[in-house]
Amino acid sequence: QVQLVESGGGLVRPGGSLRLSCVVSGSIFSIYGWGWYRQAPGKQRESVAHISTGDTTTYAGSVKGRFTISRDNAKRTVFLQMSDLKPEDTAVYYCNHSPIPMGYWGQGTQVTVSS
Repeated sequence: QVQLVESGGGLVRPGGSLRLSCVVSGSIFSIYGWGWYRQAPGKQRESVAHISTGDTTTYAGSVKGRFTISRDNAKRTVFLQMSDLKPEDTAVYYCNHSPIPMGYWGQGTQVTVSS
């Protein structure tokens, strides 16, 4: 039984920073690539960041240079450090296997960027 618990979201001003965490249970964490996904109201879920089992990273063009994904295998946790946040970053953020996510999704964590 996989559990994905995202946290760290909140309301921030444009230009601000936020650090998201995803704690994973019930998965062999270290043998999978992991990613962060986001979904804004009325939009499809999209991948924003990926980290491989070898810690190589890739990012969507919209966040490249502003977001950093990292992982701690011992803590079974994946992080997303977000800087220079923009209103268009507003979404619910989810973690999951990457590049192929599981059918199961957690509740996500809401990020709202607004003046």
